[in-house]
Amino acid sequence: MLHKFQQHISPKFPFLKDAKLLVAISGGIDSVVLTHLLQQLNFDISLAHCNFQLRGNESDLDEAFVKKLAADFNIDCHTISFDTNKISKEKKISTQMAARDLRYNWFEDLTEKNKYDYVLTAHQKEDVLETFLINFTRGTGLDGLTGIPEINKNIVRPLLNFTRTDIEKFAKKNNIEWREDKSNASTKYLRNKMRHDVIPVLKEINPSLTDSFDNTLEHLKGSQDIIKDAINTLKKEATVFENDILKINIEKFNSFGNPKAYLFEILKEYGFSEWNDVTALLNAQSGKQVFSKSHRLIKDRKHLLLTKIDATDSNQSYTIADFDSDFISNEINLKFDIENNSEEIQSKNVVNIDIEKLTFPLTLRKWQHGDFFYPLGMKGKKKLSDFFNDEKMSILEKEKVWVLTTSENEIIWVVRKRIDKRFGITSMTKEIVEINSTKI
Repeated sequence: MLHKFQQHISPKFPFLKDAKLLVAISGGIDSVVLTHLLQQLNFDISLAHCNFQLRGNESDLDEAFVKKLAADFNIDCHTISFDTNKISKEKKISTQMAARDLRYNWFEDLTEKNKYDYVLTAHQKEDVLETFLINFTRGTGLDGLTGIPEINKNIVRPLLNFTRTDIEKFAKKNNIEWREDKSNASTKYLRNKMRHDVIPVLKEINPSLTDSFDNTLEHLKGSQDIIKDAINTLKKEATVFENDILKINIEKFNSFGNPKAYLFEILKEYGFSEWNDVTALLNAQSGKQVFSKSHRLIKDRKHLLLTKIDATDSNQSYTIADFDSDFISNEINLKFDIENNSEEIQSKNVVNIDIEKLTFPLTLRKWQHGDFFYPLGMKGKKKLSDFFNDEKMSILEKEKVWVLTTSENEIIWVVRKRIDKRFGITSMTKEIVEINSTKI
């Protein structure tokens, strides 16, 4: 196996040879064999072991075993303990999911602090089959059926080409010791149930299951490449990313056919689950929205708009006591300068206001339904909602609009849009304040 391993990684992962590597090791046969293979081939490795405190003294013995192995090889060893059960209850996720999150977050910290180039895990061929079956039973897209990636950012899995039998033979032939996790024999966990109850039956039906599965994966990955090309074409023709908003042109999008499949591929990373509702937005009235935990998708005229959910309060407001109260926030800045000349300035970001027409304190707030003003250059008053429609502003653009008002709640300026003519300067103006709004 050592020779096959070297032949496998030399062309496939040539970047590992001169890299600083962190090996994730549990003490089980897979990760221990990976450590021995890398050590024998003189790779620059260190070990990282998580004690999840799930098996009492056995977990502590696993940690001691890994530390001894590192000492025998004279390599660095990082260890950490987690109260996994407590964390899984607090986050209301499964123990396995909690352990996975803890493990990979810690690997990321170690990599950053110790300048490791890559993290190596010991997933092997049967792990890929188990993952395929688990995802298949739960329901998944093509990504969930194409197995575990050999390379995912800085995570590398060099044993995916080898079977559990290959690994066991190498360990026994070289008298390699490892730790047996007794919980692996329990079918309490879904992965173990697949391993002990389902896969053996499949192998009875097809003794060449592993080879057949390899062929299936190859075909699926080929199909996945074709789909990625089609998705990239659609993105170029029907989507645009502006100001942290993904805009999907509905007319162009529909020209590709099969909208549900395309929407899934484009939006799957944003946490949506109700795909029928997502697809229905294509024909919904403007304003209709679908939410995931992190994002929302909005129908707005001829587009679908994808944006992160804003945790800020839409009713937020700030008081400006006087002209020395320059306002700075994450969303908007206002700067006040008193000028003696009466030259009128009118732009999106800078306006001049007649000081004598203002009453303090001023208020800076988000616009609200029912707001109205007397827009400069127009006759009479106008509701802000109507003004926005005339300006053909999207729903998301409307939500980001701020207004500056007097103490009587009269709108002075729809910030970066239009001032109220009641507060503009005239030939009678003696003193003006220049208000400059810097966009964040």
